[in-house]
Amino acid sequence: MEKQQSTLVSPAEAVQGFLQALNEDDFDTARQYLADDFTFVGVLGTRNGAEVYMQDMKKMKFKYQVKKLFVQDQDVSVFYDINMGEVVIFAAGWYKVGKDGIKSLNVIFDPRPVLAKS
Repeated sequence: MEKQQSTLVSPAEAVQGFLQALNEDDFDTARQYLADDFTFVGVLGTRNGAEVYMQDMKKMKFKYQVKKLFVQDQDVSVFYDINMGEVVIFAAGWYKVGKDGIKSLNVIFDPRPVLAKS
């Protein structure tokens, strides 16, 4: 898989491009922003590897509305509403970006609305 975007854009542009691609259900482009060894840690679980994470994203098709984005060096923090279909959650995401793409994402949010729907 060609990884050209991650080396040509800033960390903020990488995260914004990744979220835009997810919002457009363009999962091939979204995948290009992730490092192969990408890790995800969230309130309801973890994922190791970009391919595993993207398989979940293809199924869930979340939509992201960015409220605020902060950048410090290679770290990008985003406050956003995540539309999960039946519920919209306000969340904070912490993206760590490296030379080969987004290396990790930690997401925190109040899970009670999600748990009430399950």
